[in-house]
Amino acid sequence: MARVNEHYLKLNAGYLFPEIGRRVRAFAAANPSAKVIRLGIGDVTRPLPPAVLSAFHDAVSELGDEKTFMGYGPEQGYDFLIDTLIEKAYAPLGVRLNRAEIFISDGSKCDTANILDIFALDNKVAIADPVYPVYNDTNVMIGRSGPVDERGYYQGIVYLPCTEANGFFPDVPKEKVDIVYLCSPNNPTGTVATKAQLKGWVDYALANDAVIFFDAAYEAFITEPVYPRSIFEIDGAKRCAVEFRSFSKTAGFTGVRCALTVVPEEVTAKAPAGERVALNKLWNRRQSTKFNGVSYPVQRAAAAVYSDEGWRQTKAIVDYYMENAKIIREGLAGAGLTVHGGVNAPYIWLKTPGGISSWDFFDRLLTECHVVGTPGSGFGPSGEGFFRLSAFGNRDNVVEAVERIRRNLR
Repeated sequence: MARVNEHYLKLNAGYLFPEIGRRVRAFAAANPSAKVIRLGIGDVTRPLPPAVLSAFHDAVSELGDEKTFMGYGPEQGYDFLIDTLIEKAYAPLGVRLNRAEIFISDGSKCDTANILDIFALDNKVAIADPVYPVYNDTNVMIGRSGPVDERGYYQGIVYLPCTEANGFFPDVPKEKVDIVYLCSPNNPTGTVATKAQLKGWVDYALANDAVIFFDAAYEAFITEPVYPRSIFEIDGAKRCAVEFRSFSKTAGFTGVRCALTVVPEEVTAKAPAGERVALNKLWNRRQSTKFNGVSYPVQRAAAAVYSDEGWRQTKAIVDYYMENAKIIREGLAGAGLTVHGGVNAPYIWLKTPGGISSWDFFDRLLTECHVVGTPGSGFGPSGEGFFRLSAFGNRDNVVEAVERIRRNLR
């Protein structure tokens, strides 16, 4: 008899964003004339930059000519894209990488989940709270946790509360953990880690033989140069960290799909007999077996992001979204709400008014303002009483949404 993976049954609710979609669809069906403005899920709205689109078209045309046709590509990614990333994305930060350390993929969401394949189940994992739900749920799915408790925490996972008191950045735990997830700029809180904060975590990882999973999917949105864009700007990080980046929000690739994971050759973990094993070697083996690579046209388009023209156009789109973030942040702060984020990240993290719950505030905004956001409790227990708004909308819709919320709060 076929049996299911029992660990999926531990998940205490549906994935956050499908639940939001369900509620919005129900409201729209009951109120067909309502203009619903969506500032919830972090999907982009601006089209691909022209230089990127041109490279995409040219690469597709190459596939139509026998002389330039491309079949299977390398699972790790084409050298032309990897070399571009080494030169344009990392070298300006003072980070030196080689080709073997960068792996091109179809999304950092996938990679932050799939990286668990190469780690034993008895590793103790630490996750910030609130957090991008994928980190938590994928550890539950593979069997690293026990059941969920009344707070919403799964037994066997170490949770690191991120609150106003610690600036929404996790404190180093007193106990020893083996793997820790860090995200900066942070989703959902919109805060960004300082070099000193990251140095504290690198020192902890080196002292405790731990590995840091560093999600830098929103690094392009850092507006203040004092903040690090890569954990590898921190001394020692190449011996203890893996970094995930994405083209999704940076260049509008949410529907195109391209990302990268950096696994330095220096970072290792222990095998059962105690010998050190390079994670780079294991990740390469995993990708070669379970992944067929990102398509050639997509990788050509991704490389064009870093051309002179492509980067100017991409940066203009990033600036557009960050102006949206400013409008949301300043508009809601002016209405008396306590707001965080929105300066170095495209997310605004606001405290719900009057102490109402996150989901009650979601329903209030949907039914009274026809605006969709994301309840903070969906990101973890410490997110209760907070709410996330995304800056990835159309400018006119963002302005209108802010005005609707302001009127409702008067």
